[in-house]
Amino acid sequence: MSKNFRSVMLCFALSLVCAATAFAAAPSKQVQIGISKIVSHPALDAVVKGVQDELKDAKINATFDVQNANGDINTAASIANKFQSQKVNLAVGVATPTAQALVNTLKGIPIVFSAVTDPVKAGLVPSLAKGGKNITGVSDMTPVRQQIEMLLRIKPKTKRIGHIYTSSEENAVVLAGMVKQVCKEKKLEFVETTVTKSAEVKQAAQAIANRVDAFYISTDNTVVSAMSAVADVASKAKIPIVSADPSSSETYDVLAAWGFDYYKMGRATGKMVVEILKGKKPEQMPTRFMTKASDVDLLVNLDGAKKLGLTVPADIVKSAKTVRQNGKLTKK
Repeated sequence: MSKNFRSVMLCFALSLVCAATAFAAAPSKQVQIGISKIVSHPALDAVVKGVQDELKDAKINATFDVQNANGDINTAASIANKFQSQKVNLAVGVATPTAQALVNTLKGIPIVFSAVTDPVKAGLVPSLAKGGKNITGVSDMTPVRQQIEMLLRIKPKTKRIGHIYTSSEENAVVLAGMVKQVCKEKKLEFVETTVTKSAEVKQAAQAIANRVDAFYISTDNTVVSAMSAVADVASKAKIPIVSADPSSSETYDVLAAWGFDYYKMGRATGKMVVEILKGKKPEQMPTRFMTKASDVDLLVNLDGAKKLGLTVPADIVKSAKTVRQNGKLTKK
């Protein structure tokens, strides 16, 4: 009897081991994530990469359908319809127009926005303190005042600031209003011009180049995607550019760029995606902001300053994480 009992118990133990092994080996359920970005440029591409890397590190078995609206609102709407038809498990809207398109179209599918300046004014969430129905995300509200003050320290004689922005992009309109207000307080002339697509950016820059002392470029995705055009016009007019997007400023002749590390923003967005996939409700999640000093990048182009006959204050150079000098880009 004792021998039989031991045999039974041994078989039972072996079956438990086999079951546990089979369970451990079974792959987790695969989820499909739809990602829609308004345009392709280094900052937004970095957000997408950050989201993907965060889910990979969290061991989420995910496939990604990454779509680019190429700056077109109708395309953004088509992408949203595609995600609805696919019944993706979750959708990520990178930038305001694509996030708005997802909200207007998706039913019963959680949405996480990223790189959205003012999600409340954009109609994405009722307040910054809580998410909307099936939506929450990460804001990239940029420090406009500090950026313009930095420009004035590098070029104290600046009297007129030129600003190009997209009239149809909510975050761009919000930032333009902020730039205008700061210029008013600093007794600077605000020279604005608007575009509807990236192909218009160069002509817009040319239209105001002879009327300004510097260009200020915000996180307007349409304009940032055409930064090469702005840099070309500014170089010929011998005026500096200060940008809110360091990622897109490494390649072009931008004097200084102060803004967020968009890859880290992507990682922060990815963390919210993981939380929702694990059962958290978007309504319970307030809008998140990039608040750590390590989340912010400052790029200074000393070669560009030299061409313009400008001297960048030593403390600004010291605090920069990226410096261009003698044709080399150095990251600290």
